[in-house]
Amino acid sequence: MGEAPLLGGRYRLGARIGSGGMADVYRAMDTRLQRVVAAKVFRSGADAAGRERFAEEARTLAGLSHPGLVTVHDFSAGPDELYLIMELVEGRTLADEVQLGPLSPQRVAEIGSRLADVLAHVHDNGIVHRDVKPSNVLIACDDSVYLADFGISRLAAAAARRTSSGVLIGTATYMSPEQVSGGEVGYPADVYALGLVLLESVTGRVEYPGSGAESAVARLVRAPEIPLSLPTGLHRALLLMTGSDPAKRPTAAECADLLAGRSTDVIPRIQAEPPRPATQLLPKPEPRRNLKPWLLSGAGLGVLLVALIVFLALPPAPEPPNLPPVSGPAGVERLPEDLANLEGLIRE
Repeated sequence: MGEAPLLGGRYRLGARIGSGGMADVYRAMDTRLQRVVAAKVFRSGADAAGRERFAEEARTLAGLSHPGLVTVHDFSAGPDELYLIMELVEGRTLADEVQLGPLSPQRVAEIGSRLADVLAHVHDNGIVHRDVKPSNVLIACDDSVYLADFGISRLAAAAARRTSSGVLIGTATYMSPEQVSGGEVGYPADVYALGLVLLESVTGRVEYPGSGAESAVARLVRAPEIPLSLPTGLHRALLLMTGSDPAKRPTAAECADLLAGRSTDVIPRIQAEPPRPATQLLPKPEPRRNLKPWLLSGAGLGVLLVALIVFLALPPAPEPPNLPPVSGPAGVERLPEDLANLEGLIRE
């Protein structure tokens, strides 16, 4: 017997490593590049419009680049072959880990923050996953976390909300209330699904078990039961993520911050009022009087007053002695006259 034909004339399929409702995943060998890849082969074909939509979405996914995103290498949207060729992640799924028992709150918060960061990146590029679930979360051997199958459910349904059989796209266990009720499905649906995935990881049980219809309708009847024993940050994040109103759920980026402990709450965005003019911020102060001239004049008067008091307290100056006028001839001839004048002064 000869070897099986190559998928797309290039990929040799090996063991099947996964299976879903619409496709099977195989380990495959890229014979052109000689590398091992993962090939997701869809079982049912699609019409021409569906195949075109598939090709458009596949190109968009292939153009994304994020450490937590499984890379799309190639695809085919032919009438006979509908498949995606992706990076092969060696490891296990989150579903495998949860089967062994509940994860610690710290581990769940760490995984959740990484997955929310991936969702934020993909949402920024206009893609809604629509099928976030534990089996789509891959944990590599080096403990890296990946979110697989971005947009695959939407691609397979050719952008319709229901398949040809009338079944809602997505896994009923993790659907958001708006998905179940047939409302508009957007980014908040992924946030809700991630919240249920993390809740299941930390409790070890499925929040909405049962058949597809039973599980889907259950979330319309009651809200998820989030244990009060969880750490405050994780409890708060799960409560917000699984809210029934999609408009009130945090964005994926906000979830990443909440779960990583970079934020403790989600505060509604409020439009800031325009700043008031500087002249209206404080009442205009009254003009201050210039006291300098008054101080100078007061000091001058004080100096004059002190000078006047000192002047009045001083004793009167002594009168100069009444000396006789100089008279007579100089020399010995004047001596008798000078002696007579001296005696007269002494007597006085």
